[in-house]
Amino acid sequence: MLQKVRLALADTAYAAALRDALAHTCAWHIDSAESLDPGQPCVLVVDDAALARLPLSLSHPECIVLITHMNSERMAQAWDAGIVSVVGWNDPMDTVLLAIMAAALRCPTLHSSSPARAISPNAQSSPASITPIIRRSSHKRCKTQ
Repeated sequence: MLQKVRLALADTAYAAALRDALAHTCAWHIDSAESLDPGQPCVLVVDDAALARLPLSLSHPECIVLITHMNSERMAQAWDAGIVSVVGWNDPMDTVLLAIMAAALRCPTLHSSSPARAISPNAQSSPASITPIIRRSSHKRCKTQ
């Protein structure tokens, strides 16, 4: 299943570099966000200007990744909105990718169609026991001559 990522970044060079990095990491469907709809089933990567255009009450703030200057006044707005993925423009691209992947895992709308038992084909199976097997140790004699 392709996961959707929408980029709403004014810096086109950075957006292109991020698009390229995403294309090389996982199966992502990447597009640009002309209109910002935080209710769509996707990870939304925004900058300060795009964050200012978002409605104040977000339905899924855990699906949003904010790229900002860390001393920005938008940090308070992001915090109040419930956005948990915030990275800086100077952070390494790996850090930004990790934030996007984490947001994809947290986003409930991306995983609503896949069942929780996707690993096991048998829906009737019971969970494995995590109780350790207790082995009683017996005293052993050493042979001495």
